[in-house]
Amino acid sequence: MTANSVPVPPIVFVLFGATGDLAKRMVIPAFFTLAQQKLLPDNYLLIGNGRGDVSHDEFRKHVHDTLRAFGPHPDAGPWDDFSSRLRFAGGGFSSDDPGALLDVVADARAELGEDTQLVHYLAVPPVAFIGLTAALGKHRLAADSRVVYEKPFGTSPENFRELDKAVHEVLDESQVYRIDHFLGKEATQDLHVLRFANSLFSTSWDAEHIKSVQIDAPETLDIDDRAGFYDATGAVLDMLITHLLQVAAEVAMEPPASMGADDLQSAREEVIGCFRPLDPTEVVLGQYDGYRDVPGIAPDSTTDTFVAARMWVDNDRWRGVPFLMRTGKRMAGSTQRVSIVLREPTDAPFDVPQDGGVLTLSLAGNGEVLLSMVVKEPGAGLNLTTTDAKIVLGEVAGADALPPYVRLIHDVLIGDRSLFTRPDGLAHAWAVIQPLLDHRPAAQPYPQGSWGPPAAAELAAPDRWLLGQ
Repeated sequence: MTANSVPVPPIVFVLFGATGDLAKRMVIPAFFTLAQQKLLPDNYLLIGNGRGDVSHDEFRKHVHDTLRAFGPHPDAGPWDDFSSRLRFAGGGFSSDDPGALLDVVADARAELGEDTQLVHYLAVPPVAFIGLTAALGKHRLAADSRVVYEKPFGTSPENFRELDKAVHEVLDESQVYRIDHFLGKEATQDLHVLRFANSLFSTSWDAEHIKSVQIDAPETLDIDDRAGFYDATGAVLDMLITHLLQVAAEVAMEPPASMGADDLQSAREEVIGCFRPLDPTEVVLGQYDGYRDVPGIAPDSTTDTFVAARMWVDNDRWRGVPFLMRTGKRMAGSTQRVSIVLREPTDAPFDVPQDGGVLTLSLAGNGEVLLSMVVKEPGAGLNLTTTDAKIVLGEVAGADALPPYVRLIHDVLIGDRSLFTRPDGLAHAWAVIQPLLDHRPAAQPYPQGSWGPPAAAELAAPDRWLLGQ
């Protein structure tokens, strides 16, 4: 198969944790979408792995039920062909006991040919990463393979270093794909084009013209059936160290030498190295009322379900511009957006409304670009008001947007690491939040359906959060 002019050999895609929540909600639907879009090789097999003794037919039924529940509906795509390519290897997989995986992979390679590309997707909790990586090396499934690690890549700075060392004892960095689905969003990628291809923005992307950057990802959802995972993680590790800092890097990076993977990754990681470590006095943590009543949550839990932070970028382009980041569960609205707040002109012959110039990228769905501008209010007087111009990216001529997981899994299949994180950037990201981990402020209560603890509003002073205030 050729995708985007990149030849792709036959693929054996091994999905660890194939019956888990992440695989059901994200990975399996994404893989089936690739089949619908004809973006898979002509020859491929998907092997699910887990501890259970599950037959190939039982796994096919599981996948069918998964797609019925989470989409795309199997009746809407090439189900017969897709299901014929599903296998299951039970008995788990560890250095001591490979279960059935070696035999199933050997059969798959015999069926597809010697040039088959192995892709391992670890849709499992981070605690399992080191053991599975070691087992891949022990049982000779690591050579020339590609390995996808879900976030968070590490649960502390120490655990990150331990995991990074364990991974590189088995794999070359070029084989490693640390996935962050925020980087696969259409609007996140459009940041590059919007900024670098339009002189209106490329010449004003700096502290002289930009007053603040706001990155907002509130959720109305609760912790659903993830109580155990979430209580051990919290908003800081679930969202801040992963998604929000990575999006901040997309906004703040210097122009890369090219849009190739190495240059784009280098620009992203270089600017993360300029992020100033967080001052805990500039961070507000919260926990929504009723969190401790959720089954599986300890009655004295101090886990944060909300975090708002003010961060600074110590380079010439951004010095003095606050990057405001906020996310939380059970909030008043659900969205994902980046807002570039422009400075008011200092030489205007009239009073300009505050925050009248804002460039906002909605990261939700297929993405939108909104430009808020100051205009004259139609009428006899000279009254100023603000209005928005909106571009819906999914409605752009020729648009054929791919959901984030679909895009990123496709990039793994073709070997494109542009939208995946590197260990140097992740090491810097952990350094950014280290002071917060060492001197963690108490999580303040906030009502469900609110915008978080009132103290979070003070982080935006003397200005305001654009969303919900």
